[in-house]
Amino acid sequence: MTTATMDIMERVESLPIDMKIELVDKILESLTPNQKEIDELWKIEVERRIDDLESGKAKTIPGEQVFANIRERYGK
Repeated sequence: MTTATMDIMERVESLPIDMKIELVDKILESLTPNQKEIDELWKIEVERRIDDLESGKAKTIPGEQVFANIRERYGK
């Protein structure tokens, strides 16, 4: 860790919890600056999957069968 980073950490440690939470939110937001774009891409993907299900292009497997396959494969 650099001296500057260590200085920041010391300052953060002295902050009240509500300010720490706000800081964490801002840091996380900075890691995914394109969240709106990501959300829009997920919306498009969900709509595509719904269309595939409704058109019959995608085949579904009942949940009971999925769990039976898991139990069979992993013996649980």
